Amino acid sequence: MKELERMYRISATHLCWFCVCISQVVATSFPTADEDTKPRLVLIGDSTVKNGSGEGESGLYGWGQVLDRHFDLTRIEIENRALGGRSSRSYLTEGLWQKSLDKVRPGDFVLMQFGHNDGGQMFDGDRPRASIKGNGDEAIDGVVQRTGEAETVHSFGWYLRRYIADTKSKGATPIVLSQIPRDRWQDGRVIRSDQDYGLWARQAAEQEDAFFIDLNEIVSKHYESVGAVKVDRDYFTQEDWTHTTHEGAIVNAECVALGISALANCELKRFLLGRDEHVSGLRGDDQEAAANLASQEDTRSDASR
Repeated sequence: MKELERMYRISATHLCWFCVCISQVVATSFPTADEDTKPRLVLIGDSTVKNGSGEGESGLYGWGQVLDRHFDLTRIEIENRALGGRSSRSYLTEGLWQKSLDKVRPGDFVLMQFGHNDGGQMFDGDRPRASIKGNGDEAIDGVVQRTGEAETVHSFGWYLRRYIADTKSKGATPIVLSQIPRDRWQDGRVIRSDQDYGLWARQAAEQEDAFFIDLNEIVSKHYESVGAVKVDRDYFTQEDWTHTTHEGAIVNAECVALGISALANCELKRFLLGRDEHVSGLRGDDQEAAANLASQEDTRSDASR
C-alpha cells in the first residue's frame, strides 16, 4: 500500500510539472487577447527613420528608433519597418510594402516618410531607385540595367498615394510626413524641401484625404532656434549631413510626436504620453513653436478634407 501511495505521489507530481510546462509553452507561443487587439503604429521609410539594423551602428539613429518613448506601449505597438537606401519606388518594388501591408489590421496607423533617396538614376547604375519628380500620373517605361527586367516608373506622389490607398483599404489610418531636413544651410536658414519632395508629399496627402505632418518645416524651425553650431556638433557627425546621432534622432522624434499631437480628429494622438512622462529633446519655447506650426499645418490640411 505504501508503495502504491508513493507511486501515486510521483505520478501526480510529474503531471503537475507537465501541466506547468504546457501552460508556459502556450503562453509564449500564442498572443494574449490584449496583445492581439492592441493597435499597431507601422513606420515605413528610409534610413532617416531606421538606420542600419536599428542598433545604432556608427552612432547613427533614425527618429523611428526612439519614437517609442512618446507612446503608451501598454496600449499600442510600434513596428519600425523602414529600411535604409529605399525610395518611395523601391520600397514598393522590392516587396517591402507588401510585407508591411500584410500585417496591417483595421484600427492600425501607418506613418510614411520618403524623399531622401528618390533622386538619382531611374534604370541605369547599381541603385536604380529614382521616381519621377512630382505628384502626377505620368509614367516612364524602361528596363532596369542591373536586373534586365522591365519596369514602369511612376511619380513620387503616385507611390505615396498608393501607400495611402492600400492603408485605407485595410481599415487603417495613413499619415504622410515630409522628410526631415539635412544639415545644410544657406544664409543662416536650413534648406527646406517645400518646393520639391515636401511639397509633393503634401499634395499627395491632400489628394487622397490623408493626414499630413510637415516634419521638414517643424524640424527646420528647431534647428534654426538652436543654431548651426549645435546642430553640426550634436545632431549630426562630421562625415554625414543626412543621418542623425542619437541626440538628433531624439529631437526629430519629439517633432514627430508634436506633429501627431496637433492633428485634428486623428485617433493616434490618444496613445501619446503626456509631456511630463518622457524626456523631451526640445526646450519649452521650441515645443510651443513646433506645436503651433503643427497646428497651423493641420488646420490647412483639415480644411482640404
